[in-house]
Amino acid sequence: MTTAVRDEQSDMNKGVIDPMPEAPALTPQQYYRLPWSLTDNGISWLEVTDACNLACEGCYRPHHDNHKSLEEIAGELEVFKRTRKSDCMSLAGGDPLVHPQIVEIVRMVREGGWKPIINTNGLALGHKLLAKLKEAGASGFTFHIDTTQTRKDSAAETEADHNALRTRFAKMVAAAGGMSCSFNQTVSVNTLDQVKDTMAWALQYPDIVHTVVFILYRSPSLTGDFDFYANGQQITEHEHYDDSAWGGDSLVKARHVVAKLREVDPDFEPSAYLGGTVDPEATKWLIAARMASKNKGFGYVSPRYMEYLQIGHHLFKGTWLSYSTPKLLQRGRSTTAIFSLLDKGMRKIGKRYLGAMGNHELSIKDKMHMQTFTIIQPVDLLPDGRANMCDGCPDMTVHDGKLYWSCRLEEIKSYGCFMHAVPKGCKQPAKPALSD
Repeated sequence: MTTAVRDEQSDMNKGVIDPMPEAPALTPQQYYRLPWSLTDNGISWLEVTDACNLACEGCYRPHHDNHKSLEEIAGELEVFKRTRKSDCMSLAGGDPLVHPQIVEIVRMVREGGWKPIINTNGLALGHKLLAKLKEAGASGFTFHIDTTQTRKDSAAETEADHNALRTRFAKMVAAAGGMSCSFNQTVSVNTLDQVKDTMAWALQYPDIVHTVVFILYRSPSLTGDFDFYANGQQITEHEHYDDSAWGGDSLVKARHVVAKLREVDPDFEPSAYLGGTVDPEATKWLIAARMASKNKGFGYVSPRYMEYLQIGHHLFKGTWLSYSTPKLLQRGRSTTAIFSLLDKGMRKIGKRYLGAMGNHELSIKDKMHMQTFTIIQPVDLLPDGRANMCDGCPDMTVHDGKLYWSCRLEEIKSYGCFMHAVPKGCKQPAKPALSD
């Protein structure tokens, strides 16, 4: 890489705490920029309850025993239908599985034309509930499992120790059949090195672990030397975002995670990204897709392939693609054969596969699967106080009939606007600034 580019937070970002070790800069121009927008996106985010059966360090949502009614949920789905076209609907909270009518909610989402993806810690999931959710139309599960949690089903203290629990959930979903299985893991400076353990585990299960998402821990106190205001009044950043010893004392960026993943798989290469709302060189969502059999990897798909995939899905289905079905994900051989005609990156994967066949490392019965890895870098503050959000935000939710970034919804609930940051020493404007 010869072209010098600024990282997610550019060289102008003076004063931001970043004592992290150096890692190669990312070059967003070499990836496919996902065409997702506020009104036309792969995913939307439906929060069905504030209740949760687990407390995670760094969670931005206060826990109350407030379940939304089916009428409220129907109203929010109407807002999504009117304002935002999506392929999938993420059901979240709190933990959606503690909602007493979660099966009915899944059915409502499916009948509304979305693929329901259940975001859960998994504590409330048993085989009977899983069967009911599948019958209601659930398309997949995203399990949040990491060291921020004190779980009754795992005494693990490291991410490597949690892999046994992750395997149990993956096999449980696979046995039910027809649904995708993904895992979220929050990453701080204190757990950065442990992403290697999660990556090494996931590489063993391309057939049942379809996606792994690394979400980078963010706290206003780690972003720089700012004062915070809402409606012209100064507030403390701790009112909604509690600091945690688990979160450490510095920021992890996407490039740091990429460097760690390459220690496990030197071939690791992203192909698509989402930019930032105010920083055009940000990689807020970074996606890599791997082709592999159960015992051998063949490489990562190219940006061109990701472009073909998104445009093709939008052309024939009318939506941008997010979560795929296991049936589609296991058609790697036919996918590679077709797209090898159009893309040299896919031809390289095809040659590796044929070479493995020729060396008798595979049999004709061995399927080729697609497995994705995503790195999400939530809101960052630039030196002038502007909040750099995920452009288009796949996790956009509804509140009072309007769309908002779900990660900052508590600010809206409390103040009716987003907090805004002012560098210390700068004069606070007489009127509140417009929300980002």
